Amino acid sequence: MSAPTDARQAGLRVDEVLDRLAGSGDRQACAAAEELVRVLMDFYGAGLARIVERLGAAAGARPGGAPGGLPAELLDDELVASLLTLHDLHPEDVRTRIARALDHAGDPVELIDFDEGTGVLRLRPAAADSGCGCSAGTADATRRTVEDTLACFAPEVTRLESEAVAPQPALLQISARPPAPARVP
Repeated sequence: MSAPTDARQAGLRVDEVLDRLAGSGDRQACAAAEELVRVLMDFYGAGLARIVERLGAAAGARPGGAPGGLPAELLDDELVASLLTLHDLHPEDVRTRIARALDHAGDPVELIDFDEGTGVLRLRPAAADSGCGCSAGTADATRRTVEDTLACFAPEVTRLESEAVAPQPALLQISARPPAPARVP
């Protein structure tokens, strides 16, 4: 079995294994497995916290750079961003991470609003992309891409709501009137 490189896939795999154990009816094995997951999470989280702390201290003298002293390349990486967020170590606030996720997804969408209380993110297709005649399949693919990227960078987003772009009025072609015929006196 190859090592998972996607945090979402790894989390789903852990859930599958725990569900299988729960389905076996062996409560002690299930409790032990859940405790093992918690202990490993704490262990790796502590190690990651130390790495972030040391990177921040080493970068303290450098001007500019990303928040917390972390290189932007780390914050742009989906796996790293996901791990930092999972362990509450990400130096950026949720709105900044949402913007980073939308940039990273590469699909032209505009952020309308994010409700931190409910986790609802409202988006709409970017104006430049509206009215392109794209199929619904493309819209679905865009939504999946945005959802997957948000899961890595901003798991606080629990639901996406898309607003339709208001239709643009038809372009009126106005041309000069033909010259009036010359008057004969």
